Amino acid sequence: MAKKSKIAKEKKIEATIAKYAPLRAQYKKEHNYAGLQSLPRNASPVRAHNRDQIDGRPHAYMRKFGVSRLKFRELAHKGQIPGVHKASW
Repeated sequence: MAKKSKIAKEKKIEATIAKYAPLRAQYKKEHNYAGLQSLPRNASPVRAHNRDQIDGRPHAYMRKFGVSRLKFRELAHKGQIPGVHKASW
């Protein structure tokens, strides 16, 4: 489980990105780089990280399922992910 502060910080960054998205798009369209630089750093979409939706783990994130590899394995063994089953040969 990730620290609550890290999860909260990530949500704050996502809110900042959403807040400045229209202004950012306008500056990019006008090629106004001075305007882009005046925006907060956390307004850049590059600064957002993918986190596990269940426990907030930032590493080993599986984009297709929205969870980390650890939670994916746990849920797959329980049969809670549709279309995924343990391989055997």
